[in-house]
Amino acid sequence: MSDTLSVSQSAQAAGRPADHQPPARRPVRFGPRIAPYLFISPFYVLYALFLVVPIGAGAYLSFTEWGGFGSPQWVGTANFDRLFSDGDFYQSLRNTGIYVALSVGVIVPAALLIAQALNARGLRGRDMFRLIYFTPVVLSPIIIALVFQLLYDGNFGLLNAVLDAVFGFGGIDWLGDPTWAKVSVSILVVWRWTGYLTIFFLAGLQAVPRELYEAAEVDGANALSRFWHVTLPSLRPVTAFVVVVVLVGAAQIFEEPYLLTAGGPDGATMSVAQFVYRAAFERQEIGYAAASGFTLFVIVFVLGRLANWALGVGRST
Repeated sequence: MSDTLSVSQSAQAAGRPADHQPPARRPVRFGPRIAPYLFISPFYVLYALFLVVPIGAGAYLSFTEWGGFGSPQWVGTANFDRLFSDGDFYQSLRNTGIYVALSVGVIVPAALLIAQALNARGLRGRDMFRLIYFTPVVLSPIIIALVFQLLYDGNFGLLNAVLDAVFGFGGIDWLGDPTWAKVSVSILVVWRWTGYLTIFFLAGLQAVPRELYEAAEVDGANALSRFWHVTLPSLRPVTAFVVVVVLVGAAQIFEEPYLLTAGGPDGATMSVAQFVYRAAFERQEIGYAAASGFTLFVIVFVLGRLANWALGVGRST
């Protein structure tokens, strides 16, 4: 019996190699997995350096008292308590709200209508009109402010001369009266930024398939119906982008009121950005300026999210 078992074991041993070993595990290679993240890492590094870190530093400074030299002194919510009881801040916030409402309610529709006109077939000189509408964006803000100051001059300005010649009245103090100063800055903002937003809408219109318009024409839709049921739904992502860009830009408006009226008269045109500038660079209250800037950031962030929600961007269908 034992002989039989030994013969069987010998036969099994002869049927497989003597040096047979279980397969070794392959080493895990992390290179292919890490490579995609290495390629996109510069974006996140720059994002952290130029956005996350400044926001964090600004949030920290808003709880400190600092004049620009030495070490910031922690004061808690004292800056915010002072800010929310500051009449100048509320005035600048109201002025900024006016600029935002004007930009969203006037500039965006005007840019869309101009883009619709420029996108029409058979329009002669279309490239020239595009250049004319885009020119204000590339001009120097200082040159623009000087030109508009000459136009708004109460004694020798061209605007008052035209009003007097056409309607028989003039002498409006465009830059000295608080109400008319707001109107003056608003006109400048509309003139400068409408053409810039027109480019975005024009690009969106050119991406709308012509088949949609042709199908609407076959169904008997007129021009207004095609615009309402084809153009606007197709431009929803572009509109959301433009509205957010305008909202953020108008909330941070600085150049136009600063160069045209210096925030006056009596703060009638001062924006929140100017309020931050005065606190930081004229009074060296860096912590107080950071508190007002951080408050503006929170307001703009909330308004941007609400705008995206209202336009249906990011909502699940």
